[in-house]
Amino acid sequence: MAAVVFALVGLVVLALLGAVHRYLWRRFVGDTTAPGSPLRRAGTVAAFVLPLLSIGAMTSGRAGAPFWLQQVLAWPGFMWLACLLYLTLALLVGEVVRPVLLRVLARRDGATPGAGARTVPEPATAGPAGESGTGTGTPADVPDGTRPRSEELVPSHSAGASARSEAVVRTATESVTEPATDPATDPATEPERERETEPAAGPLATSATATATTLAPGPSRRLFVSRVVGGAAAAAGLATVGYGTYGVLRGPSVRRITVPLAKLPRAAHGFRIAVVSDIHIGPILGRAHTRRIVDTINATSPDLVAVVGDLVDGSVADLGSAAEPLSALRARHGSFFVTGNHEYFSGAGQWVDHVRELGLHPLENARVEIEGFDLAGVNDIAGETEGQGPDFGRALGDRDRGRAAVLLAHQPVVIHDAVEHGVDLQLSGHTHGGQLWPGNLLAELANPTVAGLERYGDTQLFVSRGAGAWGPPVRVGAPSDITVVELASRQA
Repeated sequence: MAAVVFALVGLVVLALLGAVHRYLWRRFVGDTTAPGSPLRRAGTVAAFVLPLLSIGAMTSGRAGAPFWLQQVLAWPGFMWLACLLYLTLALLVGEVVRPVLLRVLARRDGATPGAGARTVPEPATAGPAGESGTGTGTPADVPDGTRPRSEELVPSHSAGASARSEAVVRTATESVTEPATDPATDPATEPERERETEPAAGPLATSATATATTLAPGPSRRLFVSRVVGGAAAAAGLATVGYGTYGVLRGPSVRRITVPLAKLPRAAHGFRIAVVSDIHIGPILGRAHTRRIVDTINATSPDLVAVVGDLVDGSVADLGSAAEPLSALRARHGSFFVTGNHEYFSGAGQWVDHVRELGLHPLENARVEIEGFDLAGVNDIAGETEGQGPDFGRALGDRDRGRAAVLLAHQPVVIHDAVEHGVDLQLSGHTHGGQLWPGNLLAELANPTVAGLERYGDTQLFVSRGAGAWGPPVRVGAPSDITVVELASRQA
């Protein structure tokens, strides 16, 4: 049953990706380029290749692909996912702007002389008395060399022919003076196809049609607006992704909060815990990323370092060397580690052994006594599939509840178990603060707290936004951080 549900979800995701890519192709390529042009061909190829790269980036690690292939696919594949999100959001905003621009341009063109097709004045003709007017005589005041060809086709001695000539001339003149069809007001007109006027019979009509074609306006308003809106959307979307990428690659910032604990003794007042979560060492964020994080933590001179899960996205064989800078972490009471859900995708047992070799202390449903409080840690709930899930009874069951307790747990959703076991402060990660706005709205549906400090009964929960990024190395509206949590005694 689970396999069927997973397959259905996969089909829905693929259908959604296909629909979004079709929409982007239409707005960025179909509406702005001519059929058969190099730009259209390039845009069409990209519309097929980019989603394939994204799917490859998301599945290559789980499929056990060689690490070099994961690295090749990761940058373009994951970066395109971020671009896809913000280009789509920018285009949706453009859908509101598009009709407004079309109306503004239509009004401007209607009020500006010469904005549409040029009007050719009807030739002056001599009336019955031989005066200039609108009678049925021959055109007046027109030099012989510039007379319309239509006049030469009508014999002047025939009154009936003269009437017919006037009708033909008027018809031709009206067809010339009629404004050209505006593609912006014709919903059936595509940007790359202009409406062709059906020619009337006869040489005069052919000449008039040719004149009208010459006088028709240039590129349509719809094409102009499509290019303006598409260009603005591309600039806004790509600039957002660029800024978010810069924020991740420059490394996390340091935040500081003070958390008062009723049971904390005066001797432990001011104890500082550097909390770091979701480092996500992987095909994109490697050894240099780890080094930046270690240097940032050491600069805060913490009493204790808490690494709260999702350290890696890959095996020890591929990423062991990238994690080695963790051995340089310095804290008076040491560095501690608990598993996150991504460790169970990457070989949790091997990573627990490896971080121990690097000098960190794994807390696998275990507890240690620090001066003034108990520090406990539980495995991530993803470990339940391997029989290694969180065990609160083992970590907290036999402790002295007169002492303050600080719990390391990767996912905030276990807060209710923490409340039940008398935990004073739970330190978590997992949410990334949403990572990519408006992802925080989705994160709020699945987590009690997305970022920051909140209280649940007698237990306080602090959720870090994390120091790295999963998937696209991009953060928008949720900057990466390392938080120094200073414990305060109410007895002090």
